[in-house]
Amino acid sequence: MRIFTKKLPHPDLPAEEKAQLLQNSEYQERMVESTFLYLTLDLPTAPLYKDEKEQLIIPQVPLFSILAKFNGSTEKEYKTYKENFLKRFQLTRLPPYLIFCIKRFTKNNFFVEKNPTIVNFPITNVDLREYLSEEVQAAHSHTTYDLIANIVHDGKPSEGSYRIHVLHHGTGKWYELQDLQVTDILPQMITLSEAYIQV
Repeated sequence: MRIFTKKLPHPDLPAEEKAQLLQNSEYQERMVESTFLYLTLDLPTAPLYKDEKEQLIIPQVPLFSILAKFNGSTEKEYKTYKENFLKRFQLTRLPPYLIFCIKRFTKNNFFVEKNPTIVNFPITNVDLREYLSEEVQAAHSHTTYDLIANIVHDGKPSEGSYRIHVLHHGTGKWYELQDLQVTDILPQMITLSEAYIQV
């Protein structure tokens, strides 16, 4: 994966100072090649307010819109205690198995919050060709993935529970496992869960 990073000047600086800083080599975009074990997918911020019927709306987002982070052109701002950076990511190679970690939990100074957004994902034929850099697309004959496992977190961040959906390759049936319980599950029900990790 290629990671492009650009340091940003402090937003409160006058425009002239910002322009001068952007000329320094410290503020120029840098590219680093990196290997990865999994891809972290950022969810959009969950709504703060209830709808007119006083019920919380559970937002939904398509998998491909949060995968756009890896298209090589989408920039995202990352903040540290002292500095801000713009980063963009581009895939240069696809592994035999791909792991997505959907970033549901955020921690601030006081507590951990969970984002309940449902990710709409296809169970089969997720094609990642468009996220590869152009020069390596031709080298990858297989760019589609099928879901084989889905880990779900239910409940509050501090006291929730986990369950897993697993595809039995021999029969093509999906099963849900939680502790020692194993039950059949329809593939359509898997897509309605608060997926946390997907293989």
